[in-house]
Amino acid sequence: MFYEPAKRNHGLPHDPFKAIVAPRPIGWITTTSAKGEINLAPYSFFNGVSTHPPVVMFSSEGHKDSVTNAKETGEFVCNLATWDLREKMNATSATFPHGVNEMEKAGLAAAPSKLVKPPRVAASPCALECRVTQVVRLEYLPGTAPETYVTFGQVVGVHIDEKFINGQGLLDSAAMKSLARCGYQDYSVLDETFTMVRPR
Repeated sequence: MFYEPAKRNHGLPHDPFKAIVAPRPIGWITTTSAKGEINLAPYSFFNGVSTHPPVVMFSSEGHKDSVTNAKETGEFVCNLATWDLREKMNATSATFPHGVNEMEKAGLAAAPSKLVKPPRVAASPCALECRVTQVVRLEYLPGTAPETYVTFGQVVGVHIDEKFINGQGLLDSAAMKSLARCGYQDYSVLDETFTMVRPR
């Protein structure tokens, strides 16, 4: 089949785009407002975009609290969403009024960060403390004008639960069972990895 997204002429009950671009890692983003209000929300349009220095980004369809807070304070934390935390992660995706603490609503304990003000999810095995480098409103082809904002942050601090570092000194991604978003209401869990050596 072939379809044009602008025409929505795929003939399927739901748009398959997100099922094609999958699985997508989940950025579970903690921010604080200028008033100190804590916000926690998952974003499936999330990824690392640079290694040296490490930079991550999350994309928000609409100017949501995470974007507002990150612009106000210049900081955010990305917490790793895992299989054990799946229900609590999902609970934080609900729409709450501005200023409501999703950590408290989901029954999550907060842990202090070292270099930024937003707290970490204490139960998450990894967290990235970030300082905002830029917030970009995406530009689209003429005739489409949704508001999508991409927030980039340079990682200035990394927290790792050392029980997930294996005997070779490598972080065991499969043991952490990180979550990823697929299409529709589907998720996947990383519980197995394999190795391929890049050709020279």
